[in-house]
Amino acid sequence: MRGKWGGGAALAAVAAQVGPAVTWLPAARRALAPGLAGRGPRGGVALTFDDGPHPEATPAILDVLDRLGWTATFFVLGEQVRRYADVATEVVRRGHEVALHGDAHRYLIARTPRAARDDLHRAFDTVAALTGQPPLWWRPPYGVLSGPALVAARGLGVRPVLWSAWGRDWRSAATGESVVADLERGEVDGGMLLLHDSDLTSDPGAWRSTVAALPLLAERLGAGGLAVRTVGEHVRR
Repeated sequence: MRGKWGGGAALAAVAAQVGPAVTWLPAARRALAPGLAGRGPRGGVALTFDDGPHPEATPAILDVLDRLGWTATFFVLGEQVRRYADVATEVVRRGHEVALHGDAHRYLIARTPRAARDDLHRAFDTVAALTGQPPLWWRPPYGVLSGPALVAARGLGVRPVLWSAWGRDWRSAATGESVVADLERGEVDGGMLLLHDSDLTSDPGAWRSTVAALPLLAERLGAGGLAVRTVGEHVRR
């Protein structure tokens, strides 16, 4: 009997650890946790960037956003904020929102509950201290959730959000045109768009396709009458 109950407890622990990761799949996300897609009111999109700050990519993207008159949300990594604190503070100075992507860009389901908690807490403290803007939103690395990380995020008061459309701008073959085409394959109107302002986990220099995509995206969104918002403007907490 002890063995039977022990096995059940182990299975329950595994399910709690890896079960939430299924929401990485768009179909599972829509069925099980539609709020994770970051859907907001139609007539606009939430524009988001992951994996920064980066000393070249982030300033280049900020300059394009300035020219377009857009504000966006940057899901930053704690270790990158400590490395490039001046870039992180510039994101906030220019009126953008910073959100949490974790401390190190590692799969949370491969980490112990304590390691996952420590990662989120260290990242949160870093971002709040160095930017002066405590994060309200959290997107896990690779968009893969774990049970312990969700518990830690709740304790910090940050809400998990993933995306409804991505530009696959991490590929060496990506171009401005391909990034916009990939975004348009997802849910755009009322959706959350995922791009990157770093090549930390992408092919070297892939962020240049993101920079090239933004003016093209502006044409498409403008033609559809869609406004660009931060996550905080787009999604109700």
